[in-house]
Amino acid sequence: MQLSIIIVNYKTANLTKQCIKNIVNLSLPFLYEIIVVDSASGDGLIEVLKKKFQDLISGRVLKIIISQKNRGMGAANNLGIKMAQGKYIMILNPDVVVLENSLENLVDFLEKNSQVSCVAPKLLYPNRTYQHSRYRFPSFFLLPAFIRTGLGRLQKNVLDNYFMNNVPKDEAHKIDWARGSALLFRKEDLNQVKGFDERFFMYLEDTDICRRIWQAGKEIWYLPQSQMIHYYARESGRGLWMKDLLGKMAWIHIVSWFKYFWKWRHA
Repeated sequence: MQLSIIIVNYKTANLTKQCIKNIVNLSLPFLYEIIVVDSASGDGLIEVLKKKFQDLISGRVLKIIISQKNRGMGAANNLGIKMAQGKYIMILNPDVVVLENSLENLVDFLEKNSQVSCVAPKLLYPNRTYQHSRYRFPSFFLLPAFIRTGLGRLQKNVLDNYFMNNVPKDEAHKIDWARGSALLFRKEDLNQVKGFDERFFMYLEDTDICRRIWQAGKEIWYLPQSQMIHYYARESGRGLWMKDLLGKMAWIHIVSWFKYFWKWRHA
């Protein structure tokens, strides 16, 4: 099998259903499977999938893993990776729409570039404008407070470097890491680095796995010839600084930030 696509669901039943329909409608030219990992959502997704996609389930194209506990993005993706039969593994958020030929281009890129372990598409907002998804590794002092709030204006040069704003976004190139909304990996390399670090509940698990891939001697690339729409609505950075800093997701981000830099403190 050429490709396994892993979609983690946490209370996004409708998005997950639409994501599956999108993939099926692409009529991919190679054998693939879709693995949905439900993280104790309780949103009725399993019943929806059994009703809407029974033929895919019967044909073993769609596989479902039910986790009794929400252990975070990395842990959920690891459940899918263990089941995956594909040579390549696509980690895909349910709020992503895959455009024509994008998966084929990603797979073809890995087929032709053996030194590359992971490749990321160009992400777009629904209005088709560019969405940041490629990054340089962060420094500790580039705190989530600067990324998630208007405080970032105080660190504009640092943020421009972090977001790779000085590198053309319409050319393929090496990157340090990419957002985990849509990433294609070689399964053998994922196994070599032992998958995602489950100590990261959310945030930085994608940064960490890319760093371990580089440490293992392989490369991460950005491929704008593959494009996907990401319905990403970040509530932070809109001027409500106290809300941005005190919200639950902000604190999860901050906790992951400290875990990441403690883990890599000797690097």
